Amino acid sequence: MTAHASPKPDAKTELLEAAKRVLLEHGYAGLSTRAVAAEAGTQMSQIRYHFGSKEGMVLALFEYMNAALIERQAATFHRADLKVSQKWASACDYLEEDLASGYVRVLQELTAVGWSNPAVGDAVRRAVAQWQALILERVREVEGRIGPLGPFRAEEVATLVGAAFLGSESMILLGFDDAQHPMRAALRRVGDLIEATETEKET
Repeated sequence: MTAHASPKPDAKTELLEAAKRVLLEHGYAGLSTRAVAAEAGTQMSQIRYHFGSKEGMVLALFEYMNAALIERQAATFHRADLKVSQKWASACDYLEEDLASGYVRVLQELTAVGWSNPAVGDAVRRAVAQWQALILERVREVEGRIGPLGPFRAEEVATLVGAAFLGSESMILLGFDDAQHPMRAALRRVGDLIEATETEKET
C-alpha cells in the first residue's frame, strides 16, 4: 500500500512560514519583503500579490500563528473531564511549546511594534482579547465550583492571570528566569495552589 504524501502548502502559507523564520532569526527590524522572498525562493511580487505590503504580511503572519493556538487552547479549556488545575498545567505546557515554536517571540516583537503602529497594535489587542476571554471563562468556572475569589471580580482575576503569563513570557525571552526570579516555577506553583483548593473542596 502506497503512503500518501502530505499535501504541499499553498504559496501564501509558504510565504508566511518564510516570514516566521526571518522574524525569528533577525527580529522585526530585519523582516523585509526582500528577505522573506529570498527565504521562500520566490519573487517579491508574490508578497505584494498576497499581502500588499510588509505590514500586511506581518499582520497575516500573526493571525496565521494565533488562530491555531487559540483553537488548541480552547479545545483543552472546554474539556469537562479536566479539573481547573489540569487546565492550568496544560497552559504552562503550552507556554513551553509556544516559546519553542517562536510564537511568543512574534507576539512580543509585534507588541513593541504596536506601540507606534496602530494597525499592528489593533491586531495584538484583538489576539490578547481572545486569550483573555478564554481565561475569563475558566475563572468563572472556578467561581462556580468554589464561590467568590475574595474581593476580586472575575474580570480582575482574568486580567492578573493574563498579565502573569505575558509578563513571564517577556522575562523568559530576556533570559530572566533563574533561582531569584523563577518565572516558570512560579506559574506552576499557582497550579499547585489551585489543585490544593480543589482537593480541599472535594473532602
